[in-house]
Amino acid sequence: MLTTVWIIQIVSAILLIFFVLLHSPKGDGLGAIGGAANLFSSQKSAEKGLNHITYVLSAIFLLCSFITGYHLFS
Repeated sequence: MLTTVWIIQIVSAILLIFFVLLHSPKGDGLGAIGGAANLFSSQKSAEKGLNHITYVLSAIFLLCSFITGYHLFS
């Protein structure tokens, strides 16, 4: 079972790197600190989908990390 979790974690890590690199650069500068950069911009549907995939992959990666840590230290 632990081998399966490791494989899922490795695959999700590779896909997470790939999808993060697919994001368009924002270039917000100091406006990103206060959230003023997102005031007049809207997300495109492709970017919303990319964000959703990134969130799901990061959740899978974190879940696999917790399972691995729990299994190794229990």
